Amino acid sequence: MKARTGLILAALTLLGGCGEAAPEAPEAAASDAMPMESEVKSGKGTGTVTAVNAAAGTVTLDHEAMPEVGWPAMTMSFKADPALLAGIEEGDKVAFDLTLSGGSGEITALAVE
Repeated sequence: MKARTGLILAALTLLGGCGEAAPEAPEAAASDAMPMESEVKSGKGTGTVTAVNAAAGTVTLDHEAMPEVGWPAMTMSFKADPALLAGIEEGDKVAFDLTLSGGSGEITALAVE
């Protein structure tokens, strides 16, 4: 199989410069495809509020790792319904629910711990 793969890669390299579309490699299967950016994921997390802008509907959290969505611990801003941000202040330790879609996250639930 390695010899066949090597021949296919060599042929693709040669075809790449001649203006014709290269054939798709036979090993590429639909199940091996990377997840689409439009895939919706959900997760739960905990962290510390570092900034709140209720007027803009954003909250910045220094959150712990979130294995459900494949994120390490980090500080980042999220969209949030301004009603969720009522009573939330910088320095609060919070638990939150998050929905990710198209590479951006939105807080869907937020509670002071």
